[in-house]
Amino acid sequence: MDTLSLILDDMRLQGSVFVYTHASAPWSLRLHTPGVAAFHIVTGGSAWLLRQGREPLALQAGDLVILPSGDDHRVQDRPGHEGPPTDLLPLISAPNRPDEPLRLGGGGTATTLVSGHTRFDAAMAAPLLAALPPLMHVRSDGDAPAPWLAIGLQFLAQEVSASRPAQQAIINRISDIMLIECIRDHVESLPEGSGNWLVALRDKALSTALGQMHREPARNWTVHELAGLACLSRSAFAERFTLALGRPPLAYLTQHRMRLAARQLAGSLQPISRIADSVGYASETAFSQAFKREYGCSPSIWREQQARARLPQAEPATQADESAADPLPPGRACG
Repeated sequence: MDTLSLILDDMRLQGSVFVYTHASAPWSLRLHTPGVAAFHIVTGGSAWLLRQGREPLALQAGDLVILPSGDDHRVQDRPGHEGPPTDLLPLISAPNRPDEPLRLGGGGTATTLVSGHTRFDAAMAAPLLAALPPLMHVRSDGDAPAPWLAIGLQFLAQEVSASRPAQQAIINRISDIMLIECIRDHVESLPEGSGNWLVALRDKALSTALGQMHREPARNWTVHELAGLACLSRSAFAERFTLALGRPPLAYLTQHRMRLAARQLAGSLQPISRIADSVGYASETAFSQAFKREYGCSPSIWREQQARARLPQAEPATQADESAADPLPPGRACG
């Protein structure tokens, strides 16, 4: 598998939850999914995307927009619409949301959209999401979307037209593919020297080393071994890796290991010693020290905090998805 595929596998993409909307002017929708990628597909008509401090963005039939970090935004019939928006998040997240389209607006010009958010391991996705722009816009050519998007839209339209067995499974695969296509297009479009670590995925030497670290994170890698895989000298590899990814090779590996360990701590009852061994630490003490440097507390305390956070609350906050309870990303202290 290529390196981007391995990174995406670590994210554990689980498809999306969405709502299909029939809107007629005037109308306005709001969506905010912090840390979780939100998306809109205009399947008919036109719309405007509005974000705080940004120029309004015109959307037309066949356009796809993805906000990788789920920034607060509106989609509406025109930029000057000032009425209160319909909040999509409660509708999308409702456990028994209806299968029929959401219908709203004042009976004017019609627009149809598919809006929602993706589901994945937010902690494992953090480095990738941080490297993506706040907005990814796949534009249609006139009324014709990109070929891969056109196929996805046709498939999606067929699936939402009637309730059928395995419908959600099909929709999940379609939405995952659309997200992957957008990420792949973005990686391919990055100019050399952009300072974005995703450029490293196009560098055969660095990508080979990255791929091996993701493929075998528990292996006792040395910079010399990784440099050999990259067919570079040790110093040349270390300098090139650090320049591209913003940290030395073994520091990148340690952070990746800690994210993997955090996922196991939160999602299993395995002994800490076994988790330590699974991410390349023969000593539980050494693992605990490394984990505390990244998360601010010991693995056992962090696990307890995650367990408490999952307990039912008297007044539960609205969540974009269960992924919001995923492990905290490295760098955030326990509290």
